[in-house]
Amino acid sequence: MIVWINGAFGAGKTTTARELIELIPNSTLFDPEEIAGEVARLLPAKHLAEVADIQDLRIWRRLVVDTAAALLAEVGGVLVVPGTLLRQDYRDEIFGGLAARRIPVRHVLLAPAETILRERTAQREAPAATGAGGAPGAAIPGPGLSYDHIESYRTALATWLTADAHPVDTSTLTPYQAAVRIAEAVRTGAVEACDIVQTPEPTGETVAAGVLLFDEEDRVLLVDPTYKAGWEFPGGVVEPGEAPARAGVREVAEETGIQLAELPGLLVVDWEAPVAPAFGGLRLLFDGGRLDGTEAERVLLPGPELRGWRFVTEQEAAGMLPPVRYERLRWALRARERGAALYLEAGVPVG
Repeated sequence: MIVWINGAFGAGKTTTARELIELIPNSTLFDPEEIAGEVARLLPAKHLAEVADIQDLRIWRRLVVDTAAALLAEVGGVLVVPGTLLRQDYRDEIFGGLAARRIPVRHVLLAPAETILRERTAQREAPAATGAGGAPGAAIPGPGLSYDHIESYRTALATWLTADAHPVDTSTLTPYQAAVRIAEAVRTGAVEACDIVQTPEPTGETVAAGVLLFDEEDRVLLVDPTYKAGWEFPGGVVEPGEAPARAGVREVAEETGIQLAELPGLLVVDWEAPVAPAFGGLRLLFDGGRLDGTEAERVLLPGPELRGWRFVTEQEAAGMLPPVRYERLRWALRARERGAALYLEAGVPVG
């Protein structure tokens, strides 16, 4: 199990975490800032200069997940992680990666008054040549080095953070007192495991089936998964022994509540080459047809897999989907117009 202590700079995450490991039996401290420092030392300066925050680097997010999982496998028990996560998509990616490894996360938010956060920010003298959390040699800033961070924190509070995490007001608490409250909340179950889908990490190439659904204006339905970054089509990995088209129908029903009456027709088969650490495989897109106005209004998000959905134009999708996924959609729409399926490799028609 992981107890993730979230909060803005100045909330007292690290000092509280150090007290907490003395209160929770068989617990270990893991500070993601250690990963930030190593990443900043390893990557070329030119690469680091392209981002404003080390959390924007996918290597950091992946290493946090991998290191936490490896630590738990080595020492067992409870991992206490003090780490600021103010972007919901980064939270989803990290917690989703942990869920894929069957590691439950208890998410706690230290939430002192904003005036206290501003006072502590003003008191801090950030070394010029340090990165996230003051890691020596890091070339880019992490969260919490300026008042801009407080604005990001305020936005997260107003949109998702309070509903997602168990809040503890530390305005009048010492780190030890905050740790006592967290330990008790974990012990009694007041802090529940985050409700996020568990999608096992693939161990080889996979076949995935997506289904395009359209509204009466011919806009296509995109969904926003909680367990990975970026928008997607309804769909998922085909299970062993399952026909891809039927897998698409099953995934549509599970994710949106829409029951397709007929098997969808094939639009594209796209070969995604393996690029470490991903395994790649076949990505199929099917035509689920047009939903009438009543059906479109009844789209549901029945479980923890999806955060939201939208019907979008092809142009809007270009700004929401990763490049290869958008190319897959673009050629699927052309195949739909022509009435003939296409074979692609990395989103490019072949043959």
